[in-house]
Amino acid sequence: MTIEQLKSQICAHLADKTAAVFTGAQLPPKQELEKTLLSALEYPPDPSMGDIAVPCFRLSKTLRMGPPQIAAKLGEGLSDELQYISKADIAGGYLNLTIAPEFYSSALLPEILSKGERWGGSDDGDGKTAVIDYSSPNVCKPFHIGHLGTTVIGHSLKLLLQFTGWKVIGINYLGDWGTQFGKMIVAYNKWGDKEMVENGGVDSLVSLYVMFHNEAAIHPELEDEARAEFHKLEQGDERNHELWKWFLDISIAEYKKTYRLLDIDFDSWLGESFYTDKMPAQVEKLREKGLLKIDNGASIVDLSEYKMPPCLILKSDGSTLYPTRDIAAAVYRQQTYHFDKALYVTSAGQSLHFAQWFKVVELMGYDWYDKLIHVPYGTISVNGSKLATRTGNVVLLRDLFAEAIERVDAIIEEKNPDIENRKAAAEAVGVGAVIFHYLWNSRIKDSNFVMEDALSFDGATGPYVQYTYARTASILAKAGEDAEKEYQPSGYIPNEHEIDLAHQLGLFPERVKAAIDGLEPSVIAHYSYDLATAFNRFYQSTRILSAESDEAKAFRLALTKAAGTTLRSALRLICLKTPEKI
Repeated sequence: MTIEQLKSQICAHLADKTAAVFTGAQLPPKQELEKTLLSALEYPPDPSMGDIAVPCFRLSKTLRMGPPQIAAKLGEGLSDELQYISKADIAGGYLNLTIAPEFYSSALLPEILSKGERWGGSDDGDGKTAVIDYSSPNVCKPFHIGHLGTTVIGHSLKLLLQFTGWKVIGINYLGDWGTQFGKMIVAYNKWGDKEMVENGGVDSLVSLYVMFHNEAAIHPELEDEARAEFHKLEQGDERNHELWKWFLDISIAEYKKTYRLLDIDFDSWLGESFYTDKMPAQVEKLREKGLLKIDNGASIVDLSEYKMPPCLILKSDGSTLYPTRDIAAAVYRQQTYHFDKALYVTSAGQSLHFAQWFKVVELMGYDWYDKLIHVPYGTISVNGSKLATRTGNVVLLRDLFAEAIERVDAIIEEKNPDIENRKAAAEAVGVGAVIFHYLWNSRIKDSNFVMEDALSFDGATGPYVQYTYARTASILAKAGEDAEKEYQPSGYIPNEHEIDLAHQLGLFPERVKAAIDGLEPSVIAHYSYDLATAFNRFYQSTRILSAESDEAKAFRLALTKAAGTTLRSALRLICLKTPEKI
């Protein structure tokens, strides 16, 4: 039995008891009352107050009685009526219930162990399809720390949805089209050559990009040249197309190095350029609907009625814009994947852009417009310094990872020099430290990256949680065959720290659901830290391998196994690896 199932059982019993005790009240149907009670349940802020709180305020108006009186009547004799409730206390308008220790050893732990790697997952999304547009870097630019958000938030959401039964299509919608390629072509023609680019790779491309903007500040006519070169590219100019494809291949080769570190792959790499021949049909549909208007030569959709600026569809020279491509891409994805939801993981600075073209899709008559969801996130800085590719003020993600890996490797060499696969462990912990530090914050908040904080093995950090997982693996390895034995409930009564750990394990399915409902991977980062903290308290206060009885040892090894499996699942959901030795 899970905690969720226990809560449902409690609410079903309370619904029956309410009808029996308050016989004269006009109560809603039992199923509706159960749902009301279940949605109101809380976890008390202080464990000494109990494990589950039942607020009685919603019943007050119906029953014409104060919440404390309702709580008292419902709580009377409840511990005798429900199998796994040991105590019912009244605190104001709350009925605080304490879960009996044997629930954890006899009901919950066997359930967790039987589910194994699937503990915390569900089949809620069976038969449903989601597409997630994430990472999606602009070609000719290296990954910098500003790309971290879209990449790890997007991939974490993909993993979370898959964990709950969804079919998920991860799309790397490369920024491989637009005026920036006109700028790159102009820059290459004026200041670049084949040898320079082949030797320098994406770094040489970004140097050319920065050079273009420096020169354009002095010679604004370069912007007109760039627009002209991009227009030639759109019209199929052979040389410009060859240069564009070359720049694209160089960029993707570089990106795949970072994706390998993150253990991320994609189901689709179709970038903006793929939709070049699919945009005219959508522009024509806008015309047929009478939605297009001409404003200073440009084609727009007027959104003033919806308190938004106009959505630009075509420039005055007929060139397409981001909304044009995004609309065409959304239509293609719906026709191809028949999605139940489509997530777009981009910075909060693009919120207006998405609100505009989502509204345009609705006005075009597509009945799936409400399945389009923007997932915004805040900005990231390093030691308070903001990033800008045009000025060259960037912190490259590869450099950040390399520094983190190098520092972790030095720590491991000092503390555990004989460890096998030290380099792999250092990579997993160094990269994981950066990811965890970022995902710890709510996605919408701006954050400041500090390497020293991220790499700490103490507190709310990736290394702390990963080291805790390695500790569970070490204990189980030392236990040998005892750890492999099937756990059989023996009537063992857990102690305080064992109960705390088991209760944290029991919360995992709810935390997964909360992360998906809020599109918020930080929920899992916080959960993994809470679970690691509960395990370390248990480890420091309780003998495991030298337990006082066979029953205690069996329970503690099973609890350790469940903690390790759940930590591994939680960390995997936020893109962290779990080395067994650190």
